[in-house]
Amino acid sequence: MVAERFGFAGRLLAAAVVLALPAVGLRAEGRPLRILTSFYPMYVHALNVAWAVNGVRVGNLTEPITGCLHDFQLTTVHMRALADADVLVVNGGGMESFLDKVIAQRPGLKVIDASLGIEFIRGAGGDGHEHGTGGVNPHVWVSPELAIRQVRNIAEGLATIDPARAGDYRANADVYVGKLEALRSRMRVELGPFLGRRVVTFHETFPYFAREFGLEIAAVVQRDPGTEPSPKELAETIDLVRSAKVGAVFAEPQYPMAGAEAVRRETGVKLGLLDPVVTGPDSPPEARDAYLRAMERNLSVLKETLR
Repeated sequence: MVAERFGFAGRLLAAAVVLALPAVGLRAEGRPLRILTSFYPMYVHALNVAWAVNGVRVGNLTEPITGCLHDFQLTTVHMRALADADVLVVNGGGMESFLDKVIAQRPGLKVIDASLGIEFIRGAGGDGHEHGTGGVNPHVWVSPELAIRQVRNIAEGLATIDPARAGDYRANADVYVGKLEALRSRMRVELGPFLGRRVVTFHETFPYFAREFGLEIAAVVQRDPGTEPSPKELAETIDLVRSAKVGAVFAEPQYPMAGAEAVRRETGVKLGLLDPVVTGPDSPPEARDAYLRAMERNLSVLKETLR
């Protein structure tokens, strides 16, 4: 039984596919099953689940240099990719709200919500720039524990859509989850000495990561990525860092560093770069390990910066 083998993910099998109205027979057309992912972390996970499965192709809708889908605009190239897809893998939580109208016009497109069953952070811990839905923070993939849940959801969704290759998807997910679990276990051990350490982040990407590894986010600056914090917000952050024993400030490599550099310069606190894995190499062999490599780098940065 699927539920017995996969526990939580198995119980989600029947619900893992949304908008799955019948489409033209995929195998009968004599072409590959075409899986499209909404953005980079979903691309990495889906690549691992479908790796070397005959008759399956995985592509990414958004360019690998695109960040966290803030204010993303669909072009005719994107529309053609969506029109050609059989399956769309999304993060969920409102991350892909710009696709809602397109999906509604494609009743035969099968959509896998990778965050199905995950409890989102809301309210004060929610996404300050409101690109989630109803104050939801959709950045669940940044937590290795929740990334594992997403991989299981993707595998079960594909197994439901394509039962002839279900065993391949599940076997691949087992291999990838094993790597993620080993990394997560090592991160928990090596970050253990820093439990409760207070940090400041730029852009509200890391609440799930912080919760998993016992860090406290004292403040979030520059909630709207790509824009500089106001002088008032910057001054308040500097005062907080000075008064609240903040251990470090973390920015992201995808966005400008001027605000974070100002905080570091004014307070002397250490500054590190944490990668939310929203960009990376496009080539499947390289992209396949991108999440693991980025989290390894994040572990090294955290240890060095919080030391």
